[in-house]
Amino acid sequence: MIYTGFEFFTKDEVERSILISLLDDYHFEGYEETEESLKAFVPTEKIKKLNVAEILMIDDLGHIRFSSSQIEDKNWNEEWEKNFEPIMIAGRVGIRAPFHEPLNAELELVIEPKMSFGTGHHATTAGVIELMLQEDFKGRSVLDFGSGTGVLAILAEKMGAAKVLAIDHEEWAFNNCVENVERNECTHIQSFRGSDILVPEEKFDIILANINRNVILDMIKKWNSILPHKGILIVSGFLRNDELDIKQAAENLGLSERSVIRKEDWSAITFSRS
Repeated sequence: MIYTGFEFFTKDEVERSILISLLDDYHFEGYEETEESLKAFVPTEKIKKLNVAEILMIDDLGHIRFSSSQIEDKNWNEEWEKNFEPIMIAGRVGIRAPFHEPLNAELELVIEPKMSFGTGHHATTAGVIELMLQEDFKGRSVLDFGSGTGVLAILAEKMGAAKVLAIDHEEWAFNNCVENVERNECTHIQSFRGSDILVPEEKFDIILANINRNVILDMIKKWNSILPHKGILIVSGFLRNDELDIKQAAENLGLSERSVIRKEDWSAITFSRS
C-alpha cells in the first residue's frame, strides 16, 4: 500500500494530542513524534478528497504549518518492529511481540501490531487496560468495538470472558486481530470486519470502545441498548477536554460513572448501566 506522509510543525503536546484524535477520523493510520513536529501517515488512496487545511480548522488548529510527501513503499511491519518494545501495565499485564523474550507477567499478551492501533504503549490503550483490571470478566460476554490489534479482546478472554466479539471496520486491523487471536491461542473470540451495522441486538455484559470522541458519541445510545442491568461500558480514545461531553451523553442515557483514568492528555472512563 502506498502512503502519504504529513508533517505538522508543532512542539505543543496538547496540540499534537488533538491532532492525533482529529486525524484518526480521516483514515490516518500511524504517527511519529519528533522534537519539532508530528508526522502522520495515511493511505494515499484515502486522501484524494481530503483538504487537510480545512480539517485543521475544525479544532482551531489552522495556524499549524504542515507539509506532505509521498512515502516510498516499504516493509511497514519491519518499521513497527523496530519501534515496538515490551511493556508492563499496572504490574500485571505484559505485552510483547513474537520476537521478544517471554515476560514475567500475570497476564501476557503476544501482539504483532503491524499497522493496527493497540500495543499498550498509547495512553488510551493503557488506560482501558487498567480499567479492565478493576472489573470481573469471568463468564462474561464482551464486545470490543474498534478492536485494532485485538489486544483488549485477547485480554478479556485471558481474564475469563466466556464470549468476545471483536469488530473493526479496517481490513488490515481485522486481519491483524485474527492473527493475534490465533497467536494467543484464544478460543472464545469472534472477529468481524464492519461497523455499527454488525453490532447484534444481543446483550453484552461488558463493552469496550477505545476509538474516538465522535464515534463514541454516535454509538453510545446503541451500546446502552445492548447493555444489561449493571452492564459495564469502558470508553477511551478522547482527550481530557472532551470528558464532559462523553459524561453528559452517558448520564443522559442513565449510565453512571464508575472510574476515570487520565494519562497524559487522554482519558478513559468506566460507566455502568443502572
